[in-house]
Amino acid sequence: MSGFEWHYTPKHGSWLDMAESELGVLAIQCLNRRIPGKSKLIEEVAAWLNDRNKHHVKADWRFTTDDARVKLKRLYPQFNDSGH
Repeated sequence: MSGFEWHYTPKHGSWLDMAESELGVLAIQCLNRRIPGKSKLIEEVAAWLNDRNKHHVKADWRFTTDDARVKLKRLYPQFNDSGH
């Protein structure tokens, strides 16, 4: 049996983006080296997680809705004042 537990989630969810970001941080800060075995991996990830929780690390969202409307203009519908 796999060590992963799958949870199917909505495609567009901000909490899902946060989880993806945290996995990226985990990969950079903790998993950027060879880890000799499963028990050591569990120990390292637990230590990393405890440190993140201890320091109350939060997401810093810098991409605002207004930024999105400029950078992703083609994805946002354009409406005129006449209602068409």
